[in-house]
Amino acid sequence: MLEEFEKFLQTHLFETKSFHPHFNEAYKKMFEVGGKRFRPLLLLNVVEALNPLLLKNAMYAALAIEMIHTYSLIHDDLPSMDNAPLRRGSPTLHVSYDEVTAILVADALNTDAFRILSMMPIDAKTRIELCKILSSNAGSDGMVLGQAIDCYFEKKPLNEKQLTFLHLHKTGKLIACALQMGALIGGVTEDTQKEFYDFGLKLGLLFQIHDDIIDATKSSSEVGKPTKHDKDKNSFVNLFGLSGAIKIRDEKIVELEKLSAFFGEKLNIFFCKILGNNFK
Repeated sequence: MLEEFEKFLQTHLFETKSFHPHFNEAYKKMFEVGGKRFRPLLLLNVVEALNPLLLKNAMYAALAIEMIHTYSLIHDDLPSMDNAPLRRGSPTLHVSYDEVTAILVADALNTDAFRILSMMPIDAKTRIELCKILSSNAGSDGMVLGQAIDCYFEKKPLNEKQLTFLHLHKTGKLIACALQMGALIGGVTEDTQKEFYDFGLKLGLLFQIHDDIIDATKSSSEVGKPTKHDKDKNSFVNLFGLSGAIKIRDEKIVELEKLSAFFGEKLNIFFCKILGNNFK
């Protein structure tokens, strides 16, 4: 499935005709250097389990969410935020080109995500609902709000409730959104879509706790981005210590492995596989 998605991605990224010397190159660069494609694969595996006939159609939604995620990484790496020199083992866009190019490429990806979603071959009502889900989880009540809180409260410690709120918005909501979009495309009820979404929030929180642990324990060469730079940020490692964060992570893995049985055998196997491969 990953190979199919990569082919779709490379053939459906937009290309602008202009005399700008490197805009198209910069636009595609972050996709060409790779990535786990974690969010689009969540969406696609849900669709495959629920309604495999719609898998090819769902590629549009999967690409849209990967475009949103990629724009957020470009912005996160900017000098005004993390000022990171590496992403996915490659120089960040503001390093390879300049800060203006990085900002505008990210802006374009944010906008073009909804352009590609509008082209999805599915009924108009579903397209509108997909746009609503993606925008609400990526925007001012989702990922963007989480990033704003993360930046504002740097060097200002948060309590556990506040930290959870931060991580659920910055990381959790886009992961939850991927599962909900897949469930919507798959044709399940609103109540079942909510079950997928709530599971995704828990998965997203686990994802961020594990990322905090990686930052504290791995080298930049191992993960392809700067590490050991979260000492001033709000993280589960800084709040509970490394051993405490690992304990919380492991407890959440067990919880999610149990919850995944709700989604049936095929998705249970898939979710348990990603829990085992990505968080242990």
